[in-house]
Amino acid sequence: MQSGQIGTKWFIAVLLVVVGGLTLGPALMLVVGSFSQGLGAVGTFTLEKYARVYSDARLPQVVLNTVIYSFGSAFLATTLAVILAYLNFRTDIPFRGVLHLLPVVSMMIPHLAYGSSWALLLNPTNGMLNLILQEFGLGPINIYSLPGMIFVEGLLDLPVAYLVIVAAMASFDSSLEEASWVSGRSRAATWWRIILPILRPAILAAITLVLIRSISAFAIPSVLGMPGRIEVLTTFIYRLINVGFVPDYGRAAAVGVSVLGAAVVLVYLYRYLTARSERFVTISGKGYRPTISRLGVWRWPLGLFVLLLGILLVVLPVLVLLYTSLVPYVMAPSAEAFRQLTWRNWTQVLGDPLTLRALRNSIILALGGATLGIILSTLTSYVVVRVRTRSSAVLEALTFLSFSFPGLVIGVGFMWLFARTDLYGTLWALLIGYVAVYLPYGIRPLTSTFIQISKDLEDASAVSGAGFFRTFRKVVAPLALPGVLSGWTLLLVMFVRELDVSTVLARPGSEVLSVQLYRAVADALWGRVAALGLIMVAISTTLVLIANGLASRFSRMGKAG
Repeated sequence: MQSGQIGTKWFIAVLLVVVGGLTLGPALMLVVGSFSQGLGAVGTFTLEKYARVYSDARLPQVVLNTVIYSFGSAFLATTLAVILAYLNFRTDIPFRGVLHLLPVVSMMIPHLAYGSSWALLLNPTNGMLNLILQEFGLGPINIYSLPGMIFVEGLLDLPVAYLVIVAAMASFDSSLEEASWVSGRSRAATWWRIILPILRPAILAAITLVLIRSISAFAIPSVLGMPGRIEVLTTFIYRLINVGFVPDYGRAAAVGVSVLGAAVVLVYLYRYLTARSERFVTISGKGYRPTISRLGVWRWPLGLFVLLLGILLVVLPVLVLLYTSLVPYVMAPSAEAFRQLTWRNWTQVLGDPLTLRALRNSIILALGGATLGIILSTLTSYVVVRVRTRSSAVLEALTFLSFSFPGLVIGVGFMWLFARTDLYGTLWALLIGYVAVYLPYGIRPLTSTFIQISKDLEDASAVSGAGFFRTFRKVVAPLALPGVLSGWTLLLVMFVRELDVSTVLARPGSEVLSVQLYRAVADALWGRVAALGLIMVAISTTLVLIANGLASRFSRMGKAG
């Protein structure tokens, strides 16, 4: 038993070193870089970078844009999420299946391609939808604006907010609503006095989570904000390191430290709020079933609203990308446009050696990174759930800290970390960056998996003489396999579409599809943008279907056993 405890301690110590290196390493180098003269001058400390950043006349407007963009996106996404969650779980609304598919399907679309589809629709000069509106004397609608950015980011973050709200919506007893109705209160009063107070912690948690994502967002601000000359902090950092003859990595690090600090505060606020939300669980006893409210004459209008939202969120962007990939230049759909359909954009993309190399690199990083990430996530989640020591608590704090890492910002930290090593500009640098930034997304589903596995099975294995590692390999791992495959699938999809870390760390020879997509957006090659976006959607969908097939197969084998 003593030797087993020693082995466990060494195992946790190794995990602490690895996870600490992935989380604290780039964060510390980001801080060091902000006080350094240049990328190769670590150790020559100066306050000049902070002085230049915070005296920049553009910064107040950039910060104001970031605040408006982030809070606007959070308000839109959370408001829609609350409405949709209530309609899905508490009413007899039709098309409820659409709501279950939104979180899964929408994650297949790269954010850059999603923003590009709305740019193609609502470009103020030749957007397809604007051209149609102008025929009726309406418009144009300018998507290259702060409201346009908020609208698109809000739609992108809606599924995330929905998943947070729907968990809380499903966990309080509808008898509270019924008691309010019996006492004579209207539906509006019941919403205001009963439902919203119970959901308040979950609503605040959803707002905080969307704030974290929108502050860190680069795709939508780059594709919609930069053409409209609307800068937020992420695009401000990008310009410092990619625009001009001499990139200023020190100033980028100085801004990045501020963004990282704000994100860390929001992450721990989110953790506090989600912990508080457990106090509002009101379901008790077995056989609980929520009472379904009858919508009456509003049933079909609200059902059509949900269907329309699903079209806006998923169907329309994909159709726009498909159509744009098949026309020689951007034009509104018409009989003449359909006569000019061509595969030229596809042949150009698939015949480009640079794109093929980027495709190969993306697949290597997705498969390799997701595999390494899920192995580390599995071991870390198991220790956090099963081993209740001070070391495991530190490990949990480190993994949660990495949830606050904006990809673009932490990419700057990794740049400082790798600048004097052979890793700089290689696929290994991207691989390490991917795993560091997206580690929490593998840990979260696996933590739930290990909580559901009874510890009695491990105790029985230990009593029979099996050590820690043998118990984990023979007992725990087979039972956790469905959760492992789920986390692996999630990481696969995220690594295929990853843009933020890649924008900073990718160099000639280590290009990935998202970087190629961004270059096509910057050059306004919309046909190539659409084709590349659809290729990324196809890769993600294929990988998800394969992983889900494997998960179903292993699940059936487990039940048969």
